[in-house]
Amino acid sequence: MAQDERGQYPISLLKLALSKSGVAYEAKPSKHDMPQWRTLRHVQMGKELDVVWTFTSPERERDLLPIRIPIDRGLLGWRLLLVNRSDSDYFARLESADQLKALRSGQGHDWPDFPILQANGFNVTSSSSYQGLFAMLERGRIRYFPRSMTEIQAEVDAHQKQAFAIAPRWVIYYPAPLYFFVKKDNYALAQAIERGLTIAMKDGSMRQLFVRHFGNMIKQAQLDKREVITIRNPQLSEQTPLLKTELWFSPVLGF
Repeated sequence: MAQDERGQYPISLLKLALSKSGVAYEAKPSKHDMPQWRTLRHVQMGKELDVVWTFTSPERERDLLPIRIPIDRGLLGWRLLLVNRSDSDYFARLESADQLKALRSGQGHDWPDFPILQANGFNVTSSSSYQGLFAMLERGRIRYFPRSMTEIQAEVDAHQKQAFAIAPRWVIYYPAPLYFFVKKDNYALAQAIERGLTIAMKDGSMRQLFVRHFGNMIKQAQLDKREVITIRNPQLSEQTPLLKTELWFSPVLGF
């Protein structure tokens, strides 16, 4: 299990699921910080890590075994726009989704988001460096950086010298399942996690945890006052539980 600053909710949820699974598993964080590609590889090889959470993709579902319950109820796919503060009024004045798509945005070159935005006609530039994307934004090489609403405020706070802001008016949405993944043949662990998550959904404890971690972020995003640009995610497999509405966050239905 890998840990980072944004990993507290997945860790808490994994512990909750395992506690309800009826099996004596114990969740412990990894002893080492690793880039995501390495954590995925380690889980695939059964080396040190047993569980990882990440945005799904065809490659990840091919190499690993997903537990197909979106652990953040799809919040990862609600994308606010990180911009230079001086550009805030400009984004407020944009009149259409096509105008937004024409502006140059940025994403990681190996992130699943990159081909999703490309497939939907966005003018998106790739970077091999996460921190490099903030530098590109500051220098005007990109006009905005779509970020999950669970990530964006922390990133604004972490880059105060760059005078970034959350753009008004717009939010991009696409189905973006964040799953727990285990080694391809680790069926026992996958079944335990799935069983525990299902119980936690039914008894309300998963919802309580979700609201405790994300309730204020969702309120601050004021999605009801934004224009939603809904786009398709061509990366999803046929097994994605899109029709199970109880698994997904909806600003209309609330938490």
